[in-house]
Amino acid sequence: MQLSALDRVLLLATGLMAAYQIVVGIDDLGRMPVTAYTIGFGVLLLAGLLIVILGFEALDSPVVAVVSTLIPLSLSVGLVWEHVAPWREAYLAFAILGFLAIAFTRALPRQGKLPTITLAIVHGVAGLTIFGLPIVLAARGEVRAGFALVGLGGALIGAGGLLLSLLKTGKPILSRTTILRMLPGLLFLMTAAFIAGFAFG
Repeated sequence: MQLSALDRVLLLATGLMAAYQIVVGIDDLGRMPVTAYTIGFGVLLLAGLLIVILGFEALDSPVVAVVSTLIPLSLSVGLVWEHVAPWREAYLAFAILGFLAIAFTRALPRQGKLPTITLAIVHGVAGLTIFGLPIVLAARGEVRAGFALVGLGGALIGAGGLLLSLLKTGKPILSRTTILRMLPGLLFLMTAAFIAGFAFG
């Protein structure tokens, strides 16, 4: 399936927003959150550019599936490290082990459904963390209400990940064409929500 002109514009805009967030949006944070957010937004920038250059076929590569896992994992590590100090080390260990598990299962010669199940579990935990934590913090008044927009970004990344995971299992909710048509818009809205949440939170 070919990228449309709108798809390219949305993906390039997503990349520009991710680059902006790396350069400007996280400069006043601690070392670990800055590192985690830089990795997350950096991979998002590269993923968007790869899709623009290689087309949607880039999503079929096992390497892209593994590397794209760094987006939710890194963003969730940054959030936990910033706001849930008692869980810092434990969640960082989960993120590292989850990434290694995804890489290992994708490298197996006979994969079956194990890679998809592993991906769904790791993405699910990371996605729920990105979705729930900012909303809870905003509801408690520990951060400004605008920070809840980061949770909206988490919901969007979770929806995109779920659609792609179901597509790979052969049991998609929507057709492949519909999912791929939605993906650039989801990435754009997700990144915009993240940037707005960090700016106003």
